[in-house]
Order: sequence, then structure tokens, then C-alpha cells
Amino acid sequence: MSADAFLFWFLAIVTLVSGLSVVLLSNPIYSALSLAMTMVGISALFVTLNAYFIAGVQLIVYAGAVMVLFVMVIMLFDLKTDLQAFTRGKFTGAVKIASVGLLAGLVVGAIAMSVGLLTEKTTDNIVTTGAGMESTKALGMALFNKYIFGFEALGILLLVIAVGAVALARSKGGTHEH
Repeated sequence: MSADAFLFWFLAIVTLVSGLSVVLLSNPIYSALSLAMTMVGISALFVTLNAYFIAGVQLIVYAGAVMVLFVMVIMLFDLKTDLQAFTRGKFTGAVKIASVGLLAGLVVGAIAMSVGLLTEKTTDNIVTTGAGMESTKALGMALFNKYIFGFEALGILLLVIAVGAVALARSKGGTHEH
């Protein structure tokens, strides 16, 4: 086995184990740390593919900013009472099973629809035609010129989510009401 193959399989196993730990661990802080490790593993896999820009974005955005948001929200809520609220009743069990079925159907549908996109010609895309820094520059130009509204709207949406989480936690009946 070559060093590249060993590194890939090592990173893949670390990523899968930490991803399963997110779901299987009962402590939400350990689950959030496992999610951070999953993001770091995915970023390392991008490095092995020589996709350094995507690896950096993966670390900065997901392992950094999103994980801080997750941990902040976890700390705001009283998890002992929330755990009891989400684990009781046959109706909530049926809703959970239906949600998993719906999610699985969406994933299968997305895969089925994207199979047809694999045969499309991609040479017209300015991001994929360049090599090295040219493609990163083209990506930045496209993001900040053509898609600036979506980029800014996403930033505002994330800000509203963070403010809403704090407002809900501090409201009457919230876990940190005063």
C-alpha cells in the first residue's frame, strides 16, 4: 500500500468515526467536538486532493465559525429538559422516522438528478478552466461580482439566526430568563 493510499484510508476512517460519534454520543459538547473533528478530517482530505482553497475554507468557515455558533447555542439551552422533551411519546418517534425517510428520499433524488449533470460540458465555467491561483481569482471575482447578493444575504441570515437564538434563550420561559 502506498503512502497516499494509507493517508487517504486513515483520514477516511477518522472522518467516518468522528461523524458517527456526532450522532451516537449523548453529551452535546462531545458531539460538537466530534463534528469539529469531522470537519478537520474533510479538510485534510481536500488537502490530499490538492484543493488547498477548499480545505482552507472548510477549516475557517465550518470548523471555525459554524462550530463556535453550535457551541454557543448548546450553552444557551438547558439540555436536560430539552432531552426529555424530545424523547417522549410515540408520535414524536413516528415524526422522527418520517423525517429520516423524507431526508433519505431527498438524498436519493438529489443523487439521481446529479447523475445527469456529470455528462455536461464544464469547459465554459471560468472557475474550472484555470489552474492554480487563476481559478481561485476567478472564483473570488465570480463570488464578489456575480453572486454578491446571495453572499451578503447569507451573512445577514447567519446573524439573524445567532440573534434569534440569544433572544429565544432570554425570553420568558427560556433557559436564561432574568
